[in-house]
Amino acid sequence: MKTILILSFSNLATDPRVNRQIRFLSDRYRVVAAGLADPGIEGVEFIPLVKEINRLRLLLPALKLLARRYESWYWGQSHIQYCLRALSSVRADLLLANDIDSLPVALRLARGAKVIFDAHEYAPRQYEDVFRWRFLFQEYSTYLCKTYIPRVHGMTTVCPGIAEAYEKDTGVKPLVITSAPDYEDLEPNLFDQQERKIRLIHHGIAGPSRKIEHMIRMMDFLGDRFELNLMFIPANPGYIEFLKKLGAKRPNVRFLPPQPMRTLSRYLHQFDIGVSLIAPTNFNYFHILPNKFFECIQARLALAVGPSPEMARMVKEYDLGVVADNFTPETLAERLRNLDQNKINHYKLQSHRAARLLSAEENKKLLLRLVEQVLQG
Repeated sequence: MKTILILSFSNLATDPRVNRQIRFLSDRYRVVAAGLADPGIEGVEFIPLVKEINRLRLLLPALKLLARRYESWYWGQSHIQYCLRALSSVRADLLLANDIDSLPVALRLARGAKVIFDAHEYAPRQYEDVFRWRFLFQEYSTYLCKTYIPRVHGMTTVCPGIAEAYEKDTGVKPLVITSAPDYEDLEPNLFDQQERKIRLIHHGIAGPSRKIEHMIRMMDFLGDRFELNLMFIPANPGYIEFLKKLGAKRPNVRFLPPQPMRTLSRYLHQFDIGVSLIAPTNFNYFHILPNKFFECIQARLALAVGPSPEMARMVKEYDLGVVADNFTPETLAERLRNLDQNKINHYKLQSHRAARLLSAEENKKLLLRLVEQVLQG
């Protein structure tokens, strides 16, 4: 049986994309998973890694980046050195590196083995709305991509817009594998306007760049028919506290505790409309096609999104809900106000029809086919 080493500087139990890779490939191959936390998947060997924190506070690395000593900076990072030591004895037939930070070390560890790179984001413009990142890391990230991506044997990413950008920059054409979760065998929870309010839900990471406050302010333009539920991963406590203070002024806004990744879609099933009004403050947020979008489909919800091209395209293609003309709270509120019981239930039924096609089942086939082709190439 061939061995695959999956490498990611993330929590393998809660990183949904990497966790799916591990599960899908462990059905057919021996998988060694290296990351910050055990994925908890039977039969998978786990090797713990570490990750540096607050690297912006380190003067010497900052000077190296400003001097464009990118190789010296990368290989001098303690978590990269630790990774090389921790994985030096692993012999794999293929390595799957997640995000650009893991790719150079994966290529060095390969020792003649094949390497597939999965880009969760478009790294050269990942945090371009943050001055510190632009000043210190943008050229560095661009360098890593242009230097190391052309050396891979296969590449995947999350949506067509990001795939096109990588192909233009590096000459490597990624296979698009979306961030869709597993298929859930659910029936739509149809809405009855005589029984309850229209329950909106937004969940996921809360960060200032996403301008989630726009969704809270959107409730000022909706009547008593609507209720907004917010459920966040606790990654930015200060920003979440700001959102809670903003929501406290509005009786139709509720904050809910986060739910486990594997049961999330079933929890979302109780709501009516998944809302995603993410400001296009950087390239990745403009092209956003996140886990939450597909989790709402598995929950059989209607969808209401801003004009983010990737989400808008799929909402229109599968007739899943409404798309605002711009990213202002007023515009999406207008689309929502025009919904009635029949329209909401129509969109829920459309999500039901699309659920299997837009699930991880199709992505599993794509990933297994790519791995097989790379191993045989």
